[in-house]
Amino acid sequence: MLPQRDDYDELRRDFRWQIPDRFNLAAACLSGAGKADKTAIVDVGADGSVDNWTFAMLEGAASRLANALDAAGVKRGDRIGILLPQTPQTAITHMAAWKLAAITVPLAVLFGTEALQYRLEDSSVTVLVTSKASLEKIAPIRAALGHLRQIICIDGAADGAEGWDDLLAGAAAQRIAADTGPDDPAVMVYTSGTTGPPKGALHGHRVLLGHLPGVQMSHEFLPQPGDRLWTPADWAWAGGLFNILLPGLYFGLPVIAQRTEGFDPEAAFALMAEQKVRNAFIPPTALKMLRAVPQPDTRYKLCLRTIGSGGESLGRETYEWGRAALGVAINEFYGQTECNYVLSACAGIGVSQAGAIGKPVPGHEVAIIDETGAVLGAGEQGEIAIRTPDPVMFLEYWNGPDATREKFIGNWLTTGDQGIADEDGYFRFVGRDDDVITSAGYRIGPGEIEDCLIGHPAVRLAAAIGKPDPLRTQIVKAYVVLNDGFAASETLTETIKDFVRERLSAHEYPREVAFVDAIPLTTTGKVIRRHFREAARREAEAEGNVNSSA
Repeated sequence: MLPQRDDYDELRRDFRWQIPDRFNLAAACLSGAGKADKTAIVDVGADGSVDNWTFAMLEGAASRLANALDAAGVKRGDRIGILLPQTPQTAITHMAAWKLAAITVPLAVLFGTEALQYRLEDSSVTVLVTSKASLEKIAPIRAALGHLRQIICIDGAADGAEGWDDLLAGAAAQRIAADTGPDDPAVMVYTSGTTGPPKGALHGHRVLLGHLPGVQMSHEFLPQPGDRLWTPADWAWAGGLFNILLPGLYFGLPVIAQRTEGFDPEAAFALMAEQKVRNAFIPPTALKMLRAVPQPDTRYKLCLRTIGSGGESLGRETYEWGRAALGVAINEFYGQTECNYVLSACAGIGVSQAGAIGKPVPGHEVAIIDETGAVLGAGEQGEIAIRTPDPVMFLEYWNGPDATREKFIGNWLTTGDQGIADEDGYFRFVGRDDDVITSAGYRIGPGEIEDCLIGHPAVRLAAAIGKPDPLRTQIVKAYVVLNDGFAASETLTETIKDFVRERLSAHEYPREVAFVDAIPLTTTGKVIRRHFREAARREAEAEGNVNSSA
């Protein structure tokens, strides 16, 4: 637990990790004095109906499922796939698996058949819990999944899948959680695949304890009376699972769940108002979409206490919009699937600065290092790294000992993210190693350019990449989605270029602007810039500006 302090330096000085010798995620999330009758999950239907699940209800259902899986032969260390949206059954399946010391493999419902096959085969999932809607994706690949023995459908028996209710009805409602240690494997989250094939990051039961200080910091010393948590992020993503669902259950707070297809800004505001959401984790891309909604502070009766945001760079424009339109300081934080929530802002104690991704969360040692592992000084650009050991750090990559070794330089876990730390201890995100643009000797992060672009009244979303150029190595090219009421034209192109040139610098403005209908995103809301990089490279080849065999 993070001690409540008004001063950041005191907070870091007084914090101590308390990792017990024995720890089980299911027991930690479901048990506790006074929890049984409290609301754990508020399940909001598409029609607006609300179904409240208490901790006692989750405990009983998780025990029944654990006993049914045990009877079906699930053993310690087996992998249980969870292909579900935000539903109570998602949480129940995690808890049931952890009661058996099995390993959960969360899978995003937006994944296509190929993405699912890759992850299911790589992790050798033996049991898959899913919905009727997702069974269609599994049918064409089921014969190829040699390890998959059982499919459970929460909507009833169908297409070779057992029905959830039927399975649980025949099982006992009591099950003591397995005896597990903090380093015993519990959950495997696949990386988002922005820079190559996804890798299964295997985490121990301690991963939740490692997250708590960061969650408490960005949510201003959670839990406070009346706190209610929500995120539009899929619970299959580390952000949705570790930043909202599990901390909410651990602290005995209600978590809002809703099945949605895509992100609707108006619907998001309506949900937060109707469900009296106090604490929201909203990724930067979703926040930028919320900016398009006019006068949210007067149209919706919001009661937000905190907003945390991470996964991509937030940027000054969206940070300042949050203060002006919502009356809340957006607390940006930073981490990645392998080692999450290690940097954070906390406006309540004065740790908040536009354009920064926060300071090190108490308990985590973060630095900017060079390629040898040497720590760089203030203002020097290098790679963001986290010192080992650290409770939030992954155990290993599944089936990837070489990739695991390559993730470290000495005692530092490397992130592949370029950043800068200033003299006051704030970190700034420059960009992924592959995303950084090299132009005329300058190394340029795409985040600052994208942030500037969305400040233009015509621009809704933007992505910036480096296009090969024989003179400058690369030039900045911007891909832009326009707001309603604006049309692509040469005049608008030049206006956008001038807008960035005047606000940033002559070497950072986009020398080319392309107007697109959409920006490709991962299931976690991150811009997939490699799609644009590949398109720009093909353009450069056609123009004779790059060797196609290079």
